[in-house]
Amino acid sequence: MGNGYLKNKIIMLVDDEQDLLDMVVSILEEDGFHNIYTAKSVEQAIVLAESCHPNFAILDIMLPDGNGFDLMKKLKESNDYPILFLTARGEDDDRFKGFGLGADDYMVKPFSPKELLFRIMAILRRSYKEENQLVQLRDSQIDFDRAEIIKNNERIPLTAKEHDILSVLYRNAGRIVTMDALCEAAWGDNPFGYENSLMAHIRRIREKIELNPSCPISLVTVKRLGYKLIVERT
Repeated sequence: MGNGYLKNKIIMLVDDEQDLLDMVVSILEEDGFHNIYTAKSVEQAIVLAESCHPNFAILDIMLPDGNGFDLMKKLKESNDYPILFLTARGEDDDRFKGFGLGADDYMVKPFSPKELLFRIMAILRRSYKEENQLVQLRDSQIDFDRAEIIKNNERIPLTAKEHDILSVLYRNAGRIVTMDALCEAAWGDNPFGYENSLMAHIRRIREKIELNPSCPISLVTVKRLGYKLIVERT
């Protein structure tokens, strides 16, 4: 899956400028991130972190009810995940303070979207490079690198088409993926007329990942819309 497992990380953005939040969310979503949460104050961020359990945070320094440095200290008391400062304050003293408190990187506004994505991915690779990249479902695991399903201590191979379909579903985990999008992923630019083949592949995938394929829990049908893959949080 390459960097796919990193794109599934939960990211928390904290900034009091709504336009900035909207822009960063758009940049991240266009690059494939989809677990993104936002807050506009220290208080909101602390409450949000307790509910969404972020894997990575992007913080402004100047916030209406405090500052990003104190917020980072509070966040790291409960969970030591990587933090990037994204701020208009570019003074050396602020940079040194941020790094001294344990920040992983520091960027000054305005910024290039490409540079922001580069730095985010660099931090995530460093922080989660030892992570097990198996995708945990309710009754099985997906090993994308080996194109296998692990269920009941048995490894079950995936076909190329099954791998393509599951890859798209996983990149959109928890979201509805239309039949057209799945057909395009498996059969290319001319996906029309493959609906029956898709349903056959979905049935075989369920036989591999579900304990009871007739009552699917991990790969569910959303009537008249498409399918959704439910990934377990580890």
